[in-house]
Amino acid sequence: MFPLSDSVPSSTTPWVTYAILGACVAVWLLEVATGGGRSPLIFAFGAIPVEVLHGIDLRPTIPFPVEATLVTSMFLHGGWMHLIGNMLYLWIFADNVEDAMGHLRFMAFYLVCGVGAALTHILLSPAGSRMPMVGASGAISGVLGAYLLLYPHARVKTAVVFGFFWDIVMVPAWVLLGIWFLLQTFSTLGSLSRTGGGVAFAAHFGGFLLGMALVGLFKRRDVSFGGGRG
Repeated sequence: MFPLSDSVPSSTTPWVTYAILGACVAVWLLEVATGGGRSPLIFAFGAIPVEVLHGIDLRPTIPFPVEATLVTSMFLHGGWMHLIGNMLYLWIFADNVEDAMGHLRFMAFYLVCGVGAALTHILLSPAGSRMPMVGASGAISGVLGAYLLLYPHARVKTAVVFGFFWDIVMVPAWVLLGIWFLLQTFSTLGSLSRTGGGVAFAAHFGGFLLGMALVGLFKRRDVSFGGGRG
């Protein structure tokens, strides 16, 4: 299932969402100019478990503590499809969560979820792993967790594919995001037995749960769970 749009209008301009989207695209273009998926930026500014866990900075080095890669990593991507997929989810769901929180609170929420997601991935990775984790999906997973609690009954226009057949249907947000989270959970459990690179499912799992846990602290007082603004 591929979400295309949702039924919840935003009452404010989502400036932070636009800024995050623009920053991710700008950084990706810089990656392309410096090597694409093998850009040295990925190895310098991606979140590498052995660096974060042991406080060491492997080459290429960076001019600030390696813990900062927990933030910088969420603006890097490994390819066009990686970028497009993340930005699609950001575009559909983040504006409403930003609307429910306000700009500054949403920015803080997004960064906290991204850092928490990266730490989940690192803690569940082999301690000596030198594979960099990059992508906005951990932070966006936090946005999805918040959206699930804020707008569970929203309708999401979704492309559903069955082999060679496909259709566009309206799916309740709680169904779409519930299925998404179950897939991330099973994929996280499956990834624990693998030591190579791939999708950081643990970051999706951790980010989603963190988003659900923190949304109550970040939302506006006039915003109710299950129905947006009260």
